[in-house]
This record gives sequence, structure tokens and C-alpha cells, in this order.
Amino acid sequence: MLIPKRVKRRMQHRGKIRGRAHKGTTVAYGEYGLVAEEGGRITSNQIEAARIAMTRFIKRGGQVWIDIFPHKPITKHPAESRMGSGKGSVEYWVAIVKPDRVMFEMAGVPEEVAREAMRLAAHKLPVKCKFVKKEDVEGGEANEG
Repeated sequence: MLIPKRVKRRMQHRGKIRGRAHKGTTVAYGEYGLVAEEGGRITSNQIEAARIAMTRFIKRGGQVWIDIFPHKPITKHPAESRMGSGKGSVEYWVAIVKPDRVMFEMAGVPEEVAREAMRLAAHKLPVKCKFVKKEDVEGGEANEG
């Protein structure tokens, strides 16, 4: 599971997920990528589940990169606790994902294998995703591959 080693402040406001991604919109490391088509929060457990689904399908051949990291803490009060008494403790960590953000990258496998592995990973994630190739992504604009 991915969590930050240290944080400056333990609690954060929820915030809103508006607009499109500015950075992380191109396939930087691998040949193929999985791009978010909508915004949302992705928990560290969901990132790990998607990673495992991909690496199992490619039978540990090739390489997989994770381009998102869960920096944002989500807090929760315990069940059956009274109102008030401040903010709850941190329950889990999420990565904020905006549309056009490349979340996972892959290299060293044929395109059909990469496409199927990314499809399996996309089923584990709470946002709509699409598969892209490196040559299809130009200037931050992701096209269907």
C-alpha cells in the first residue's frame, strides 16, 4: 500500500476536483498508458489492486509504472461516536485524479497484452479510463488508441 512517509500536516480539507490535469498528461516512461477520462479520488488500495491485476496478467514480464501517488488523507469519525469533539482520525489516503491524467504506464509487452492488462486494471478503479499508446498522446491531448 502506498502512503506518505512523512507529512507536514496530518489533516486536510476535502476540496473540489475541477478542471483538467495540467501535468502527467503524456506517456513518459513506457509505451502504453491508462488515462483517466473523469475526475475522482483513487485510494491506495485501489491503486494496489490495479497494479496487481496488471502484473499478474503480464506474468511479471515487461515493466509497470504507477504515475499517481496518494498524498491526500481522508479522515473519519469512529462509529457510534457523539457529534463534535473535532475532526476524526486519518482512515486512508487518496490520489486526486483529474481528466487526461496518465495513471499507469507499461512497456516491454505486445500491445494486445498491454491493452487487456490495462482493461483489467481499469475495472479496479472508480473512474472511467482509456488505453493510449505513446505516439497517440501529443501535447497533452489523449486520443483513443
